[in-house]
Order: sequence, then structure tokens, then C-alpha cells
Amino acid sequence: MGFFSRFFKTDKLDQADPALSRLPDDAASEIGLDASTAAAVLSEIDIDTAIAAHENWKLRLQNVLDGNSAEDLRPELVCRDDRCDLGKWLHGPGGQRLGHYPAFTVLVARHKYFHVQASNVLALAQGGEADKAAQALGSGYRHASNQVVLMLKELKRGLGR
Repeated sequence: MGFFSRFFKTDKLDQADPALSRLPDDAASEIGLDASTAAAVLSEIDIDTAIAAHENWKLRLQNVLDGNSAEDLRPELVCRDDRCDLGKWLHGPGGQRLGHYPAFTVLVARHKYFHVQASNVLALAQGGEADKAAQALGSGYRHASNQVVLMLKELKRGLGR
């Protein structure tokens, strides 16, 4: 059972421990969205593209660590979670449609944490601390990235796609 399918129906949650709540796992209708709302969400954001873009950050950061990047990546911009396509959607139409669901709030927070971790790796690498940057890439960044990707996959699954 997916993260979103457990959390979207807030009236059925065990408020003491939401992680233990169990709900039927039956696409968009189970997360409380009608088919037109689910279709609107899917027309606003390409979840597969968002997943690919966030998975691609590891390669981009690794290229910086390896000295093979020609990109002008600045930590003070990378840490902003509202600049990428997913972030624009999360802070715009996505928030308007899904912002009242606890799982959406968690996704926004995890996405922000992802950008902070990516920025941290970048700052360490650009500051000449390659070993610390590599360690951060393999720990905090990897964890943050995995969480965002998992939640996006669960959102997609919960929307019936």
C-alpha cells in the first residue's frame, strides 16, 4: 500500500500513528479525488519527467565532484525548491489542488530537503571539500532523493496512472 494512499483520506487516519493506518488501495477514487481532478493534476505535471529530473541531479552533482561539469550551479539557487518544474507545481497548482492532504505537505517538505541536500553537496564540492561532498552525496542527498522519487511514484500510482 502506497504512502499517498495511506495518507490522502484524512478522515480514516489513526491520528496517533498515521504510518500504521491502512486504507484500501484503489487509485484516484481512494485518495478522495474524482476522475476530473486526477486528470487535471496529471495534465499539470508530468510525474515521470519530474522523477527523471530529480534522479538526474545525482549525475549532475557527480560531474561537479569529478570536475566534468560545465554547468554554472550555485548553491544559493539550487537550494530553492520553487525553481524547478516540480517545485513550481508544488507551490502553485499542485498546492491549490492537493495542499490540504497531509501527504502533499510531506512531499513539499521532502522536496525542499532534497534541494537543501543538493545545495550542500554542491557547496562542499565548490569549497574544495570533495571527500565531504562525496560523503554527503552518498548519504543525506541519496536519502532525500530516494524519498522524493518514492513519493512521486506513489502520487502517480494514487492518481491511477
